[in-house]
Amino acid sequence: MKFIVSSSQLLKQLQVLGGVINNNNTLPILDNFLFELDTNQLKITASDLETTMSSTIEVESDSKGSVAVSARLLLDTLKTFPDQPLTFKTQENSTIEISSSQGKYDMAFFNGDEFPKAVALASPSKTVLNGGILATAISKTIFAAGNDDLRPVMSGVFFQFSPESLTFVATDAHKLVKYTRTDVTAEEVAEFIMPKKPLNLLKGI
Repeated sequence: MKFIVSSSQLLKQLQVLGGVINNNNTLPILDNFLFELDTNQLKITASDLETTMSSTIEVESDSKGSVAVSARLLLDTLKTFPDQPLTFKTQENSTIEISSSQGKYDMAFFNGDEFPKAVALASPSKTVLNGGILATAISKTIFAAGNDDLRPVMSGVFFQFSPESLTFVATDAHKLVKYTRTDVTAEEVAEFIMPKKPLNLLKGI
């Protein structure tokens, strides 16, 4: 498995995905980023089992494979590089070699098959909306969501999508906020509660 990627582009994506990773994970493999290479497409995934986020970037490659690489070690290493092409190449001794203009660096990797797979819905519905609208909806509601672990239903934002409007609701049982957009609609009805963590990550993006 070998690919060439821009150091700044890779770092930018990893810093976003790094927000998903917890400091104390129940599974050691979750301390890693999952790299899935399919010729010139590199899919990077981070997960804490409850929240999973993926990003795909263009790379130069003609190979395929999947490995899990230490998130903290990789982020700390990439921060030391100026913008330049980096070559990643897996070795037979379960290490991945990173080649740059300053030299070569080796770090251990794990088999990508050990990384937990995200839950796949049988027949998911899909709604596309502007990122600015979503960020506004989150900002106007998330402050009202509760922090009580005993009532997890109140520790997120309720999304209600319909052909008439999009509605976002948050409450901690003392205050309640409802934000509705009629200028954006969904093709079919969908209702779900999204926890605070992925909402804050989305707002940051």
